[in-house]
Amino acid sequence: MNRPADQTGCVRLYCVLQKEKKEGRCMRESGDGNYALVWMCIYSSILYRRWQVGRQGKAAMPMEEEEEEEEGRRRSGGGGGEQRTMEGEEEAWRRWAVLVATVWIQALTGTNFDFSAYSSALKSSLGISQEALNYLATASDLGKAFGWSSGLALLYIPLHAVLLVAAVLGLAAYALQYGCLVSGNLAAIPYPMVFLVCLIAGCSICWFNTVCFVLCIRSFSASNRPLALSLSISFNGLSAAFYTLFANALSPLSPSVYLLLNAMLPFAVSILALPAILLCHKQESQHHSTPNHDRRVFLGLYILAFVTGSYLVVFGSSTATRSAAWVILTGAMVLLALPLIIPACSSCSYVDTHGHDDPHKPLLISNNHQAESNAVMEKTMEHQPQGSCGTLLHKGRLVVLGEEHSAKRLIGCVDFWLYYTAYFCGATVGLVYSNNLGQIAQSLHQQSQLTMLLAVYSSFSFFGRLLSALPDVLHRKVSLARTGWLAAALVPMPMAFFLMWKQQDGSTLIVGTALVGLSSGFIFAAAVSVTSELFGPKSVGVNHNILITNIPLGSFLYGQIAAMVYDANGQRMSVMDNRTGTIDTMIMCMGVKCYSTTFFVWGCITLLGLASSIVLFKRTKPAYAATASRSSCKHQVSS
Repeated sequence: MNRPADQTGCVRLYCVLQKEKKEGRCMRESGDGNYALVWMCIYSSILYRRWQVGRQGKAAMPMEEEEEEEEGRRRSGGGGGEQRTMEGEEEAWRRWAVLVATVWIQALTGTNFDFSAYSSALKSSLGISQEALNYLATASDLGKAFGWSSGLALLYIPLHAVLLVAAVLGLAAYALQYGCLVSGNLAAIPYPMVFLVCLIAGCSICWFNTVCFVLCIRSFSASNRPLALSLSISFNGLSAAFYTLFANALSPLSPSVYLLLNAMLPFAVSILALPAILLCHKQESQHHSTPNHDRRVFLGLYILAFVTGSYLVVFGSSTATRSAAWVILTGAMVLLALPLIIPACSSCSYVDTHGHDDPHKPLLISNNHQAESNAVMEKTMEHQPQGSCGTLLHKGRLVVLGEEHSAKRLIGCVDFWLYYTAYFCGATVGLVYSNNLGQIAQSLHQQSQLTMLLAVYSSFSFFGRLLSALPDVLHRKVSLARTGWLAAALVPMPMAFFLMWKQQDGSTLIVGTALVGLSSGFIFAAAVSVTSELFGPKSVGVNHNILITNIPLGSFLYGQIAAMVYDANGQRMSVMDNRTGTIDTMIMCMGVKCYSTTFFVWGCITLLGLASSIVLFKRTKPAYAATASRSSCKHQVSS
């Protein structure tokens, strides 16, 4: 909403006086008078704004209807407030129920994270090389390049229909692979057909993600939206751990059971979450409780999420009997269902804010960001280093946050390519590592520990995604740019790969897997917020899809490096299929030589990503500082 010119002048005058007071240029006598003038100006503007809003509301109502409404209020004695409270309680229940539904969907639709659990069986059944298997993993990641199709579908069909289409696509793709693998006829299917099926399966994951993003955006206000998105995306990192629990309970010795679960669980959870999604409004919710109340609810949800992740770390990675596996699975499902308590409690303790000012919302909001940040930017420009280093850190950098970037402008932005490189040489490497985890464990004679490794990667990826909410939780206590958090999250990645390069044993593999999962999980969850802040919230859909084109590229490149090293050190072996009795020829590699060189190369690549993120942080730090300065000024004015 545009602000009257007198309010803009008040804010600017207040900021100038604050600056003069800090620099000691403001005289005591004139300073007191000026501050009194400022507060009179602000107070009169507030009164004028409230009077104008009330006048406009009455002017829009015919006089007879206005009199009838006033008479009704007098007779009812405040019945309108009770009605608003009932509507608010219903809206609170709907909002939190939708969030729980997105948590369930995300927790059981990350089907790409368990690829390594059945990749060896897929490779043996198809009789293909490690390089050809890498192409199938790339096909699943390539499906993310078609994620824009879900946004296009939302223009023509409702949200629940998009969810059902995603469920049907995943059901068909994985059921076909499972049926052929169990029957032993997978080799009869042409390899291009298998590639296409993997592509469709990867595309279905993007459709599920789009549904969850839209639900969170429609259901929560802008201040709470990052917390809702972070919580929902975090549970996607637990998918592999949940699938491991299901597999251990159903058939722990059959890799094909993962394909069956990939087909059935997303479809089942889509049907289960459908009633809550049908309750979601087509537009953003207009009824919101107080920020403090919502933060308490989010705190409870995050505590439950932390307990769930800890439970999966402790019990999900343990080898247990069939009956014990069912007990552990039941406990995990109970923890996943516990967030349903939150909507019930929140609706009972709903606080109506309709018609009241938000205590945390600034009364005066500046539209001219550039004018108010000049002082901060001028001080920064005075200390710019000269030479090639200064050119790299300052030439063409972002001046303000949130400025909209078209696709053409985005491609020509230096900060975007630094961000692209950090993602390409960071989180994408971690994703490729998870795809190769099955072959890595097999080559190091740790095949029996594969389910534990999957649970460790999934759980720590979840904790990394959960930690991505720290910039929003600690923004008043820790003044670190979100790009600085991104750089800090990349530090464990090269440490993990160099550690596994130097020493390859069971314990080192577990530690390295945990570090890779923690680092990549944080980046995956924080990427949407970083893209929105740097290149504009309205363009985030298009710009983020451009960013994640690095995933299929990195999946192909890094997977190709691993496959070439693996095949070069492997030996061609004949393996008999126990189901069909046929003998297949495939390349197998055993020992530390299979992935030692790959770990070193991946470590060097992630160092490049870390360096790129540090440069991005240095370049964007002044823009974040200017934004923080404006927010501080507005907070002082509103208080």
